[in-house]
Amino acid sequence: MKNLERVYIRLPNWIGDVCMSRPAIEAALASGLTIVACGKPWAQALMGELPGLQFLALSGQWRQDRQRIKAHRSEHPCAGRSVGLLLPDSLTSALAFRLAGLPCAGYRDDGRSLLLRWGFTKPAQTLHAVQSWYWLTREAFARWDVTLPAEPANSLSLPSGTNAIAAAQAALAAAGVTNAPILIAPTATGEHKGKNKVWPYFDKLTRQLQAQGYTVVMSPPPNEVAQAQANAPTATLLAALDLTAFVALLRQCSLVICNDSGVAHLAALTETPQLTLIGVTNPTRTRPWTPRAHLLGTYGQWPSVADVLNTVNQLLRNE
Repeated sequence: MKNLERVYIRLPNWIGDVCMSRPAIEAALASGLTIVACGKPWAQALMGELPGLQFLALSGQWRQDRQRIKAHRSEHPCAGRSVGLLLPDSLTSALAFRLAGLPCAGYRDDGRSLLLRWGFTKPAQTLHAVQSWYWLTREAFARWDVTLPAEPANSLSLPSGTNAIAAAQAALAAAGVTNAPILIAPTATGEHKGKNKVWPYFDKLTRQLQAQGYTVVMSPPPNEVAQAQANAPTATLLAALDLTAFVALLRQCSLVICNDSGVAHLAALTETPQLTLIGVTNPTRTRPWTPRAHLLGTYGQWPSVADVLNTVNQLLRNE
C-alpha cells in the first residue's frame, strides 16, 4: 500500500489475551510503521515499555471509542495513510474503527464482514491464540506490502522496572515474607462455557505445602480477595498490586501455581516456572506461551491434589 504510515491495532479485552498479543505487536513495531495500540486503560501497563509504541485508551463502548480514535487522528495528523487491525472478533470493535474513518483488517467473525476492508477467514487448523493473532497480523501487513517474520517468538517477556520491583518487595516485607515463596492464584474471572475455571483444591494443597515448610502467598485484585480467602484461607494474603508490580512479584517467587487464566499469562512474561492447572479450558489454544510452563490435568478432568503436590515437589527440586 502506497504511503502507509500508521496502523491502529485494537487489542483484546482480557489480561491473558493482551499478553498473548504481544508477539503480533512487537512484529508490527519492527516494520517501522507508526503503531498505535488501542485497548482498555490497564493494557498500557502490559505494552508500555515497547519502544516507539503509542497507546490509545478505549472504553469498550463503540460510540465513545469512535470519538476517541477520531480525536487521536485529528490531534496527531500524519502525511501518510492510516489503517486499522482488529485482533478481537467483536462487531463493536469493527464498528468503532470503521465509523472513525479507518479501513480495517480482521477476522470475518461475528457478522462483521461488511465493516472490513480486508477480511480474513480463520485458518482451518487449530492455532494457539498467539499464533492466530500473529497470523492475522502477518497476513494483514502482507496486504499492505509489508513483510513480517513468518513465526512468533516461542516465549513472552515484560521487563520489570525499579518502581515495580520496589512495590513487590514492599508487599512481601509487609507480610513478613523473607524467602522466595510459592504464589498461588486461587481465583479466575468468569466461567468457561458455563464451568468454573478455578481448580477446587487450593485449600488442601496450600495446607500440605505449608506442612512441608513452604511459604504460600497470594495477591489477588481487590474484587477477588473474598473469593481467594474462601478458596485458600491459610495462604498469606499480600497487598493488591498493579499489573507491573504483580509481574515483578511473580519474578521473586520460586513457583507460580495457577489456573489457565490471566495469572498464567502474566507469569509467562517472566522466567519464573509455573504449574498451570487444566480442567475446563483447551490448552491447545490458551496454554501459557512459555517453555517454563508445566501443565497438569486435561480438558474435562482436573488433576488431583496428590498429582499437583508431587509435581510441585519435582519442580522445586529441579530449580
